[in-house]
Amino acid sequence: MAKRELQDKGSTEHRAKKKSRNEKHTKKAEDSQASAQSSETQYTDPKEPSPAVIEKFLEENSVKITDTLEGATKLHPITSFSHLPTCKSALYRPLESFASPTAIQSATWPFLFSGRDVIGIAETGSGKTLGFGLPCLKNLQDSAKKGKPYKPTAVMISPTRELAMQIHDQISKFAELVDIKVACIFGGVKKEEQREALKTAAIVVATPGRLKDLQNDGSVDLGKVKYLVLDEADRMLDKGFEQDIKDIIRPMPVSKRQTVMFTATWPPVVRDLAATFMTSPVTVTIGGEPSADPRANTRIKQVVEVVKPHEKEQRLVQLLNKYQKGPSSSDKILVFCLYKKEAVRVERLLWNKGFKVAGIHGDLGQQERFKSLESFKKGVSTVLVATDVAARGLDIPSVKLVINVTFPLTVEDYVHRIGRTGRAGAEGHAITLFTEVDKAQSGALINVLKAANQDVPEDLLKFGATVKKKQHDAYGAFYKDVDTNKTSTKIVFDD
Repeated sequence: MAKRELQDKGSTEHRAKKKSRNEKHTKKAEDSQASAQSSETQYTDPKEPSPAVIEKFLEENSVKITDTLEGATKLHPITSFSHLPTCKSALYRPLESFASPTAIQSATWPFLFSGRDVIGIAETGSGKTLGFGLPCLKNLQDSAKKGKPYKPTAVMISPTRELAMQIHDQISKFAELVDIKVACIFGGVKKEEQREALKTAAIVVATPGRLKDLQNDGSVDLGKVKYLVLDEADRMLDKGFEQDIKDIIRPMPVSKRQTVMFTATWPPVVRDLAATFMTSPVTVTIGGEPSADPRANTRIKQVVEVVKPHEKEQRLVQLLNKYQKGPSSSDKILVFCLYKKEAVRVERLLWNKGFKVAGIHGDLGQQERFKSLESFKKGVSTVLVATDVAARGLDIPSVKLVINVTFPLTVEDYVHRIGRTGRAGAEGHAITLFTEVDKAQSGALINVLKAANQDVPEDLLKFGATVKKKQHDAYGAFYKDVDTNKTSTKIVFDD
């Protein structure tokens, strides 16, 4: 009898919790609908573009907007900075250096300024940071209450420390104009300075692991967060951060929170995460129908050269000599290796050949990474040798060429690597040295090339065009084929 009573009690508590969650989501949906219905007054600018201009914008940028909220007011893209909601402060001043909003900014801003949850599906380098950053700052500025203790009211989560730093730098340029404090939280450095920064920060930009650590030890209270951004959500889930993200979001309010998710791909696992934490979101896709498969930026010219493994480093030197001579001698070139030891060896080789080279990989401390990145950004070093730690999120202006010395473990990483060039509307160039060792990836690579209307070399086709999803007891899908018919090779490790 006692056991049955306990089961009944547990079942009752479960139903009560579920009912409470449903009521919160219903309240959030009602709030979203009311906000959407009243938002039209924000966009009555007499200079609002004509239907023909809007249609042209949507078609030229392959923009698709899906809004499933019943009764929502139809909002039009903000194609000019002059159409932004009125702001009496200096918040918009830095926009004077830009000609016009990017496609993702134009399409998402009307909904973000109106308080709606938004899913943005777009390539890297499309202006997403300002896309979610400006509405956040405007919202915080409008609702600021002076004299109250600081608790973060906005949280922006990203998969890597490098991306977190980039978001922080860009947001801070605008935030300082309206006296809003921004803290950047990531691992690899001491927590004490970060704890101090959290005491006055209204916006927290963070990686999931470190933010969860500080949340667990009581250094940060996320119970007042009203604006949540999950940037590069697909990448965070790839890296195994799903549970951390759920733990971080759990104490945040539901009905009063606006949630924004940006992602480059739209696989089922990302859709499930969106369904869990978002209410009646507007989905904005740039570049065609959302896909679970990675897609490369069509402005990047992709060249694949099939070579023998022992020829790669010699070919790399030839390419650098070709693309860094004469007027192009100061062009920035990003060189990707697969492993840390390989990156160190390649960096040493290029240094001995006289190239101005820096490196960034997992064995370097945080300060050494900062130093290498700054050297590359400022042009002191014109070649940066990196492992995939730098492949996603880094916004280094004017990277002219990406060279993949070794193909990555997945085609998704390939797309992220080459996405370091061709950013913010510029043309890009990527050269990949492909060997027989990489043949398991040939089918997926061919699909990426074809989807971006790029040439597929005959030498690549000979490896096969079938996309194989391989599984391994220890390594899952992330391992490379080994030809068991070949004789063993003696390997000597350096001391």
